[in-house]
Parts: sequence; structure tokens; C-alpha cells
Amino acid sequence: MGQFVDLTSADGFTVPAWVALPEGTPRGGLVVVQEIFGVNSHIRDVADRWAAQGYAAVAPAMFARVEPGVELGYTDADMKAGMELKSRAEALPGQGVLPDIQAAIAHAAQLGGGKVGIFGFCWGGLLTWRAACELQGLSAAICYYGGGMTMGAEVGRQPLCPVMAHFGRRDHFIPVDSVEAFGRAHPEVEVHLYDADHGFNCDQRGSYDAAAARTAAERTQAFLARHIG
Repeated sequence: MGQFVDLTSADGFTVPAWVALPEGTPRGGLVVVQEIFGVNSHIRDVADRWAAQGYAAVAPAMFARVEPGVELGYTDADMKAGMELKSRAEALPGQGVLPDIQAAIAHAAQLGGGKVGIFGFCWGGLLTWRAACELQGLSAAICYYGGGMTMGAEVGRQPLCPVMAHFGRRDHFIPVDSVEAFGRAHPEVEVHLYDADHGFNCDQRGSYDAAAARTAAERTQAFLARHIG
């Protein structure tokens, strides 16, 4: 359903993005932010599925500034490679990869003809939180098990748009007590906890939990319908 296109960030950097369009007039735009595994088949499938629900979906390649063409699976070796790429991306100067997300927001707004939402998974969940607090043009943000967003200075950020966050109680990367503390610090954020592990939404991972993924998707759909259309 989708295809790769090139976007241009404010600093002139060219960032590839998977773009999936719905049939008919879009309900709005969506930016899909990858895990540490690149814009792989799972992320492309997520974008395609949301396009089938009526949204113009844009999934920018978040590793493009450090290594082009990243597409990893979910083996231990892939996890190690993804973590190394994440560390390199996090070490970028200035706003890091946020300008690339801003370019994706602008493109989604143009394609969708209206409001734009954003959601991301794992590292993408953290980037979604940062985007909700720093970038312009967003009407809703949904963070799936955003690693790091419940810790340290990230908690001190203030969102500029409505935010929903999904976490797993059995996620060994994100302690439940930090999620609960984040919820207390941000009563404006709609926080949900599931009896599931990290990566529960990804049907290509061993930690996939169909029931949790389905409930999170239903909540996300309703949230987007309220804030995007």
C-alpha cells in the first residue's frame, strides 16, 4: 500500500519515509515512529494498517542521520545492533532526530489535509513524547512503552498536545513504579498499564500479546477519533 519518499528537514537533510495513503479523503495525518529496528516490515505494516483506517501515515527513518537503509529483525544480534544505532542517534547534536520528525509532521499534514497525530514504539515512544513536548503541528500523541520517558529529565517535559501512553506491567526495561510516578507527575496524560511485556504490540516478537495489543489499539483508535477525526 505504501512507498518510500524523501522528505527534507529544516537543516536540508534528506530523510526517507514510508508513506501509506488511504482510499478516499483522509481523516487526518499520522506519523509512525519506529522502534530501534528501523522502518522494517513491522513498522511499514503498522503504517499500512492505519492508512486502511483512513489516515495518511508517514514513518520517517530515524536512523538516517547515522546509518541509511536500516532494517533489522528481532534476534539478539538485531537488538544489539539497534541499541548501538540508538546510542549514535541519541548522541547527535542539537535536537537530534526531532527535525526529521517535524518534517514528517509537515508532510502528514499536507497529505492528510488537517490535524496530525503521532505514535511510536519503544525508542519511538520516547521520541513521540519528546515530539509532543517540543514540536509544532500535533493534535495527539500516543506512546507505546516509551523507554526512558518515565525517568529523569524526560518526566519534567510538558506536552503541547493530548497524550496517551501504553505500558506493560512485565516490561523489564520500564519499571512499573516509574510508570506510576510518571502518571502522578502528569495527570493530563492518559496512562494505561497492561499485563504484558515490552514490545507487546509487535506481532513479530516473542513478547507479542494479542489481547493487550487489541485493547491498546481500541483505546488508540478512540483517542485519535476524539482529537484527529
